Amino acid sequence: MSKRNTVGNSYFVLYHQKNHGNLNFRFAISVPKKYGKAHERNLMKRRIREIIKVNDIDSTSEFFLIAKLKSSDLDFSKIKEYVEDLFKKARILKERVKWKQKIKLLLLLRWYFLYLA
Repeated sequence: MSKRNTVGNSYFVLYHQKNHGNLNFRFAISVPKKYGKAHERNLMKRRIREIIKVNDIDSTSEFFLIAKLKSSDLDFSKIKEYVEDLFKKARILKERVKWKQKIKLLLLLRWYFLYLA
């Protein structure tokens, strides 16, 4: 947190940094006590963990996600949308190769070398 690498929106705050010494990424989730009762806080943590599990996070990343009080009004799809938006802003997702674009490029190069070269 002292590095001040942070991104946020009105529902969540994400502190992040690169840690090249670890082979796996590390994360922490915090939901304040004012958010609600224990089962409500645990539900938010479970939802955030599921979102993290589904996404392809860079293995050299460390991050700390804090849920704000306003996030208690959100359903799962909105939580997922806002958290994934923070991951994109922080650039902690792995680069995904768009296979369709790559295949089109390879076919185009093949056609070029067969017919024009």
